[in-house]
Amino acid sequence: MNQSKTSSRLEIIPIFIKNDIKKEDDISEIIIESSHLQNISLMDNDIVVIAQKIISKAEGEIIDLDNIAPSAKAIKIALTNKKDPRLVELIISQSKSLLKFERGIIIAETKHGFICTNAGIDGSNVDTESNHVLLLPENPDLSAKSIRHKIKAKTNKDVAIIISDTFGRPFRNGQVNMAIGVSGMNPIKNYIGKKDMYGNILKVTKIAVADEIASAAEIVMGKSNRIPVAILRGYKFRRTGGSISKILRRKKNDLFRSEETILQNCL
Repeated sequence: MNQSKTSSRLEIIPIFIKNDIKKEDDISEIIIESSHLQNISLMDNDIVVIAQKIISKAEGEIIDLDNIAPSAKAIKIALTNKKDPRLVELIISQSKSLLKFERGIIIAETKHGFICTNAGIDGSNVDTESNHVLLLPENPDLSAKSIRHKIKAKTNKDVAIIISDTFGRPFRNGQVNMAIGVSGMNPIKNYIGKKDMYGNILKVTKIAVADEIASAAEIVMGKSNRIPVAILRGYKFRRTGGSISKILRRKKNDLFRSEETILQNCL
């Protein structure tokens, strides 16, 4: 295939992980070993996308709902939204605020600043324990940074890391994967001040490339085929320490949020 001089070829390489992840597993070592089993070697400037679930499992963010005592507040919310009050108590504990209750769905702002259903708490892919759920990692940026540094120490390869999770989207059906933690790359590509193909100066264009990469990687990762990791190769990115905070829009700049929309303050 002929390519223009300005384009580049991208590869998305799925990494099969044979065994379930357990608490205190070394995710960096598992990625390296699993890659070698597939005759794949990490390269400088690879971007390694890792599903949040295996990070949470390795960090022990698995909660047994049987050990949760719901508060009166959680019980009240649960009754009006047909949810398990123990789950509601967890949602409250993991949230800065609850934004909306509708049709049994709770939209929350997590402690990290993510806007998502149930504060990102998930009951899927947690073995067969029906009363167990996964929380988001405590600090996804720090988790990504730790994995990146360990891969560098073990392989001498300088990669970037994106931790991804599945989010719904306003105004559109279907979910997509987005970045919740970043290390080793700028998650935003800023075009402000540059010219478009007609010579016009761009004034507002900023592309959330970390989200785009997370979403592209999900195509090969799937939900049930033991591929929680993918390597994106060939993308030229700006190297920085990286932080997901660059993607999160401040409330005062968000047209869809205001103090009046907050239903419950969970602090």
